[in-house]
Amino acid sequence: MITRIREVRTARRLTLQQVADRCQPATTAQTIGRLETGTRTVSVGWLNRIACALDVDPSDLVSRPDRADVPVEAVLRADGVAAPPRASVLLPPAPNAAMVGLKVEVAQGDYRAGDQVWLERLSPDAFVQALNRDVLVPRSAGRFAFGRLAATAPDKNGARVQLLPLTPGARQQIIPDAAWIAVVRLLVRDL
Repeated sequence: MITRIREVRTARRLTLQQVADRCQPATTAQTIGRLETGTRTVSVGWLNRIACALDVDPSDLVSRPDRADVPVEAVLRADGVAAPPRASVLLPPAPNAAMVGLKVEVAQGDYRAGDQVWLERLSPDAFVQALNRDVLVPRSAGRFAFGRLAATAPDKNGARVQLLPLTPGARQQIIPDAAWIAVVRLLVRDL
């Protein structure tokens, strides 16, 4: 069986040791390395453990004939464009249950008309993880605010958040009692 464990791990920017530590039960970096290179047989149990550690579906870790892969042909580096050091593929975006979407109709800040923004919903106790990131915040009557999270503080029914605008000259927004926010995780843009 041909696995894509290395491609998924590097796309998630994790080291062998980080994946090994996230496995339940934990294992060693050497074991993960052997499973990646094929020097150790990958069982269904190992696929499930590693998929859980990488927060992906186990089927994402194996090559399938019904799925077209996008091979990495070149890498853009500071010194120019070069061939990749080893064969790899680009991974398609994979949503999770906490993901929400935002469609951009009018350009604002770094976002252009036609962009699709994938955001991950966070509960008030995790708002601090999104500081200095672009977030979507629900408001009353089906309205939303979108901007850079500048500050957050606990409030009676959630958290108070302060957003900096994405466009010059706009005013900051303070939203009391935010039940959740969604932080930008992925930008999909047609060129």
